[in-house]
Amino acid sequence: MSSDVVIIGGGPAALTAALYSLRAGKTVTVIEKEAFGGQIADSPRVENFPSIKTISGLDFSNNLFDQVTSLGADTEMDDVQTIEKKDNLFLIKGEYGTYEGKSVILATGVKHRHLGVENEDKFFSHGISYCAVCDGAFYSGKNVMVIGDANSALQYAILLASECKHVDVVTLFDKFFADKMLVDGLMSLKNVSIYHNRSAMKFNGNEQLESVTFQDTATKEIIEMKDEACFIAIGQIPDNERFKNLVDLEKGFILTDEDMKTKTPGVFAAGDCRKKKWRQLATACNDGAIASLNASNYLLTLK
Repeated sequence: MSSDVVIIGGGPAALTAALYSLRAGKTVTVIEKEAFGGQIADSPRVENFPSIKTISGLDFSNNLFDQVTSLGADTEMDDVQTIEKKDNLFLIKGEYGTYEGKSVILATGVKHRHLGVENEDKFFSHGISYCAVCDGAFYSGKNVMVIGDANSALQYAILLASECKHVDVVTLFDKFFADKMLVDGLMSLKNVSIYHNRSAMKFNGNEQLESVTFQDTATKEIIEMKDEACFIAIGQIPDNERFKNLVDLEKGFILTDEDMKTKTPGVFAAGDCRKKKWRQLATACNDGAIASLNASNYLLTLK
């Protein structure tokens, strides 16, 4: 069976696109490879979304997912491998199934960037994590580390400081690149230590992480810091190479116009997976709405 709109991804951009498409009377299939909700589901608090004073990211995601499914969206758990266009129909091949759509909205988001240093993969889930919300509770009352200097890193550090004994925050450069409110909040915490100008070299331990080796970028001194967990928050990268037959990419991000159109008629992109300046919850939902509205217009042109 063919859907009017097939949406690849399950975060706010994807689910907003589904919402708008369903309310326009279109049939919708949403395909997500891991968990519906996107990375916002990992955020302990959302306080910058219009009309909502404060809400957890998980509650926001669950509410949006429930809203979409109650309107009749077909949801599938699958990892899309390829998309091909044949005449006016798109053939979407996943790891487990094949789907057809008259239009496609790519809303694949981004994934966590890795440091790429020795033993990082070895200690993943054995002391190394990329999500403090997911794994922070496992280290309650212990000494932990956060590597990163922007909003996500500081949010992680503030969250961890509320349940861990001590938090070391380590940055590569000599300053933070986060919102002033977060910097001020972090600096006010008594159980947080901040170390600038340190480049990670190696993760150490036996079966569990025990310490991290750094080099001071100014003095070249080698420093070993002992913590029971390390939360890495150094940015995110897109995963769009599989769609390059249909879209143009720049540094892995999908190029679109302001209508979320790609170079292929009928293919749209929304959210963090596309090239854009601001990656926020509100802008992801904005992209999803615009992509859906233009997908509906595209469907009107089909015979």
